[in-house]
Amino acid sequence: MKIYNTLTKKKEEFEPLEKNKVKMYVCGPTVYNLIHIGNARPMICFDTVRRYLEYKGYEVNYVSNFTDVDDKIIKKANEEGVSAEEISTRYIAECKKDMEGMNIKPATTHPLATQEIGGMIDMIQTLIDKGYAYNVNGTVYYRTRKFEGYGKLSKKNIDDLEAGHRDIKVAGEDEKEDPLDFVLWKPKKEGEPSWPSPWSDGRPGWHIECSVMAKKYLADEIDIHAGGEDLIFPHHENEIAQSEAANGVQFAKYWMHNAFLNIDNKKMSKSLGNFFTVRDISKEYDLQVLRFFMLSAHYRNPINFSHDLMESAKNGLERIVTAVANLKHLSENAKEGSMAADEAEKIASLKEMYDKFEQAMDDDFNTADAISAVFEIVKFANSNSSAENTKEYIDTLIKKITTLTDVLGLKVEKKEEILDEDIEKLIAERQQARKDRNFARADEIRDELLAKGIVLEDTREGVRWKRA
Repeated sequence: MKIYNTLTKKKEEFEPLEKNKVKMYVCGPTVYNLIHIGNARPMICFDTVRRYLEYKGYEVNYVSNFTDVDDKIIKKANEEGVSAEEISTRYIAECKKDMEGMNIKPATTHPLATQEIGGMIDMIQTLIDKGYAYNVNGTVYYRTRKFEGYGKLSKKNIDDLEAGHRDIKVAGEDEKEDPLDFVLWKPKKEGEPSWPSPWSDGRPGWHIECSVMAKKYLADEIDIHAGGEDLIFPHHENEIAQSEAANGVQFAKYWMHNAFLNIDNKKMSKSLGNFFTVRDISKEYDLQVLRFFMLSAHYRNPINFSHDLMESAKNGLERIVTAVANLKHLSENAKEGSMAADEAEKIASLKEMYDKFEQAMDDDFNTADAISAVFEIVKFANSNSSAENTKEYIDTLIKKITTLTDVLGLKVEKKEEILDEDIEKLIAERQQARKDRNFARADEIRDELLAKGIVLEDTREGVRWKRA
């Protein structure tokens, strides 16, 4: 199995640090709003990497954090007149709902930055003791130049970086020894959450958070560190500098980064009005369609999101779902008994398609080619199944398809159709729950209906619903 390593800029044979075990860290979202489809791409891509590693027999310790203290969270909290903790708690819950909709497996551990402050203070103190960091009036900076390998991930030259910094003067920059030094700890401002430390009451810099969480929940040295390509510099570069200086060993053996997502060939931005949350998409499509769409391109290639491409993804996924539904119907009415010799031969012939799937995934997780192999099996199943076949044969065909769609995290079992009258009953129950201020039950009903493919829209005229 080969992985493209951003650190070496080439595909390398995957060899874990510990036999049959993989330690994997994926940078998670900053939780100040609903996640957008740009956030969804690394979640889906690296969840699929994890699933394939597990399919290959590895035990994967998969850690993905939530950044729950940040300027954006504090700004949102101040706007709403609530605590930063209330904002982060709300949006972690919303993020988990969206992740469930996209069929993303919960991480082995989802650490929260605010619960790891003690570890961050310890690592900062280690960096000060080793001469890699210094305190100026309660702000602790990292001495970037002291770390010899700085720039090795992003391939940036430290002298070029300095030239770019010369004309930039940020408030407080003049207290640094060097313009390139970055913050490990900053004193609190009025109205901000803070924690006591030896240097000041304050909070950690963003980069130190991931270094500490990876160390605590995985090890000083990990197998795979992953995230969006926008994190390569400065976030991942700074993580390497901190972790390797503090721990004295290589931080991560393989670095994986997914490419950007564009909307109708333009960069997604609120100012262009082409900004979509995962929740927005769920109003029009089952989130399995979004997952299928994301996997239909290689994770290292930029992907273009458009209505036409989502429709194409919906049709592609529907082909697999329909094939499985047809096989299930055949299975329910098939004759019992062992597979016939010709049936066993047909099943054996699927090995070639399975090999194609594995070859694609072994080549830096080429999900686009892996999906093509799944379509070949679907086509074979459609042409080679009938009411004459044995139940064992039909069930084996179902298993052959669903084993691979499970690796891709695609749910291909048809949802049970819910009757219109049952939908209306649940909506009435939800309205009553809201009148009774039982918002937890109201949310539960909305989620229950969404899980069955029913999208609710609250309007002035009342509640509208449609099938996704």
